[in-house]
Amino acid sequence: MEYVLEYPNKVSCDENVWIPMPDGTKLAARIWKPESASQSPVPAILEYLPYRKRDGTAARDALTHPYFAGHGYACVRVDIRGNGESEGLMTDEYTRQEQDDALAIIDWLVAQSWCDGSVGMMGISWGGFNGLQVAALQPSALKAVITLCSTDDRFADDIHFSGGCLLNENLGWGATMLSYSSRPPDPDLVGPAWRGMWKERLEAQPLLIDTWLRHQTRDAYWHHGSICEDFSSVQAATLLVGGWGDAYSNAIPRMLEGLTCPRKAIIGPWVHKYPHFAVPEPRIGFLQEALRWWDHWLKGVETGVEGDPDLRAYVMNSAPPQTWYTERAGRWVSAPVWPAQSQNRKAWGLAPGQLVEASGAGGTETLHISSPETCGHDGGEYCAIWLGPDLPGDQRRDDALSITFDSAPLLETLDVLGAATVDIKLKADKAYANIAARLCDVRPDGSVTRITHEVMNLRHRNGSAAPQPVVPGEWMNVRLQLDDVGYRVPAGHSLRLSISSAYWPLIWPTPERVTFEIALADAVLSVPVCEGCASDSPSDLFEKPQAAPEQSLRTIREEEHTRRLETDQATGAMSLHILDDFGESEDLDTRLTTSQCAREVQRIHPADPLCASMAAHWTQTLDREGWSVRTEARISMHSDNAAFHIKASVEAYEGDDLFHEKTWSETIPREQV
Repeated sequence: MEYVLEYPNKVSCDENVWIPMPDGTKLAARIWKPESASQSPVPAILEYLPYRKRDGTAARDALTHPYFAGHGYACVRVDIRGNGESEGLMTDEYTRQEQDDALAIIDWLVAQSWCDGSVGMMGISWGGFNGLQVAALQPSALKAVITLCSTDDRFADDIHFSGGCLLNENLGWGATMLSYSSRPPDPDLVGPAWRGMWKERLEAQPLLIDTWLRHQTRDAYWHHGSICEDFSSVQAATLLVGGWGDAYSNAIPRMLEGLTCPRKAIIGPWVHKYPHFAVPEPRIGFLQEALRWWDHWLKGVETGVEGDPDLRAYVMNSAPPQTWYTERAGRWVSAPVWPAQSQNRKAWGLAPGQLVEASGAGGTETLHISSPETCGHDGGEYCAIWLGPDLPGDQRRDDALSITFDSAPLLETLDVLGAATVDIKLKADKAYANIAARLCDVRPDGSVTRITHEVMNLRHRNGSAAPQPVVPGEWMNVRLQLDDVGYRVPAGHSLRLSISSAYWPLIWPTPERVTFEIALADAVLSVPVCEGCASDSPSDLFEKPQAAPEQSLRTIREEEHTRRLETDQATGAMSLHILDDFGESEDLDTRLTTSQCAREVQRIHPADPLCASMAAHWTQTLDREGWSVRTEARISMHSDNAAFHIKASVEAYEGDDLFHEKTWSETIPREQV
């Protein structure tokens, strides 16, 4: 990383600026802008999310916003109401209130003497979501968006459901938000009012997982904020950015195809991070790429972005299976038009234990599979974000609990770019059934790297708006579209398709253990082959990463991220223990010391899905001389045949004294999962 110290413009920073909303609520903003902006107005770039500008995102903000400001932009980082120093209360994610506030912020920006009337929105994850959602409302000043690790479809591609299956990340993120939103504003910025604001937040704090879990189909709740409902509503020029190690990579090819506005895309090997400091490497000069986008669409400068390929993507080389990579070897490719008109597909039929390059290879044979509920423990996290050992490990253990089909060793290198599909005919012996499919790279030494995967609640096989019953013993035709990926399988390696009837702890199990019968006659694996994409050297596509200087921090306790899988030798039950200790550090500018620690336990028995349980516990502290607060947030969940049972609590402490406590106990019917 090159840290840039000098810029074309000198930068000033307003630590806390109040932006009034129409209802009188004031939102807190931090603003970086050229010192000359009052005399020579500039475009504004808005980043808008709930993760606390004062401490939560301060480290990444320091790398990014001063850089843009130094190149002639006013960068405005706003906390959503009810978070950080912003007044008001947050009731859910991506609400109409959140969007209306964003529109009011844009109106406020345009009215400032230092803004020339053009606005862009940029953000990752939540900030990437609302950039798309606000663009769909078409505020006239919003000319361009850069959205990272986001989605167009809140039901299909977020942390709640996948293929109609309940993701366990639904609880994990519910606990995270319960913790994040329970923290107070900083009295250094809001003064004595902080205590009353904190009390109001804690008393009104919602249990978001309760809301999410009560919508088990793709209903109007999920339509809201999903721009795929009307892609044409987005008219601002949109740059889509993500990584193959992220949970949201599928949305990028889908949006490239669906959006009618000017749009381009970049997909690297990264997890859920900005590409100038992302892992696995290689990183890219993302801030320079963003400047090309802003300069063209906000300033009218000819930077060549309209001539860029529709898609610039990284094709990862085969690598031994690891739960974490610091770097992925590979190469960049570019597709001038996406979907690539010259893209080919390679197909294999399924025979017992084999992938065969012939249709109908399996004849009239059928195969049975009933996976233990512990299948999936080497699947990694749904969304790798905390920089722990979160990626899929060696698949051999899960493959032993699945039905597998292997190709002969490949005679030629196979470059995969896009979404593989699996078409199968099957029947289940239970009315609730989940299926998981994994495409893997079998290396000559026998180790197995997962390339891509997909899960499906078979009630959602024909869509998630109106799920259809699974009739035990009745044949169903099913198409599984696996996650998009860029991956090179070398000659001499084999492809493996693995199919299981369970995939814990990625998804919540069905009420009863399921057995599938799979007909092989018409089963097909189809893989997209990257033959029409030009191969580029990194220097042809991107500059080396740059950033503004890092935040001034003093580390008090180092980070620690661990995953420990335990087996009860008496019962066979398995428990995954997750620790994400983010350490403790002091901001040397604000003298604020922060620490965060998350713990999660996921338990399952191989023969009993109703033994499944999860529990998460977050601790947050904020300290400055004379001021100390702490929150403890907990959520746990188990289920029976009829319902999910959730317990949750938040304890807030001022010093060692309990300031506020709130508990929840909810029972939510199992309707479709």
